[in-house]
Amino acid sequence: MINDAEAGAPEVSVTAPTEERHPGTHAIDAMSTLELLRTINAEDARVAPAVADVLPELARAVDGTVARLRSGGSVHYFGAGTSGRLAVLDAAELLPTFNAPEGLFVAHHAGGQEALLRAVENVEDDAALGAREASALTPGDVAVGLTASGRTPFVGGALEAARARGALTVLVTAHPHAELGGLADHLLAPDTGPEVITGSTRLKAGTAQKLVLNSFSTAVMVRLGRTWSNLMVDVVATNAKLRGRVVRILCEASGADEASARSALVAAEGELKPALVSLLAGIPVDGAREAIETHHGSVAAALRAVQHTAQAHEQETGQWQ
Repeated sequence: MINDAEAGAPEVSVTAPTEERHPGTHAIDAMSTLELLRTINAEDARVAPAVADVLPELARAVDGTVARLRSGGSVHYFGAGTSGRLAVLDAAELLPTFNAPEGLFVAHHAGGQEALLRAVENVEDDAALGAREASALTPGDVAVGLTASGRTPFVGGALEAARARGALTVLVTAHPHAELGGLADHLLAPDTGPEVITGSTRLKAGTAQKLVLNSFSTAVMVRLGRTWSNLMVDVVATNAKLRGRVVRILCEASGADEASARSALVAAEGELKPALVSLLAGIPVDGAREAIETHHGSVAAALRAVQHTAQAHEQETGQWQ
């Protein structure tokens, strides 16, 4: 039965690579299980090279985002269905992985929490809803729209409103000639082609979006100084496994034994960064914490500054001697 909302909704014809019928999978339902899985896997292997093609533009998006976050802005993801769920997942994982402040990355999923587990009719077609979700953005913020087809009205409404407010806009899609591409300062469109099951964008298109989001948010966190070398020095130790990881990171990064690492962590009241700088630079925790705060949370920059100060002091002492 067609409800009133559906009856009044305009019909649309979606033209996108993800909606095309894959020429090599017409007989997918007649394949053996192993042949079926190999077919899916072979198509999945096309995703990483497709993402590689958009890395130069992704790098520009990362650099623009970092500049805005350093000035107090935030990142807002907008998506519906699979795209929205992937956005929610990426934003949620930044807290335990990088101790990202609440509100630094915000996911706006069409239909809200209810739509995370089951489809909510018509919300992805509501451009006005997307615009409302983006109504609080400022020129210091970043709006990232996610839509496999490149045309989702909810995402279009959000990007249009974000652009009107001066925010940086990014579109992640599987359609190189996306309808919404004109609303994006940075168009990230890995060309993954037709899905093995026609229109099932949770497959290659979804995988491509996950890879792009992984790379985007991780690179942003690295540029913001939330790693030291390849170690997660802003990890939140919320359980026994993570507490053990923090001690191991301190040992690996500083060369200290476990007892010394635990002692430094206690002195730093459980904060990994000041404990690490204290161990590496041989300075009290208070001095380490001050150096980190002065250098916007970057362990590497804090260490360089501490070492420079120490060298200058040695030279000055030597001159007086």
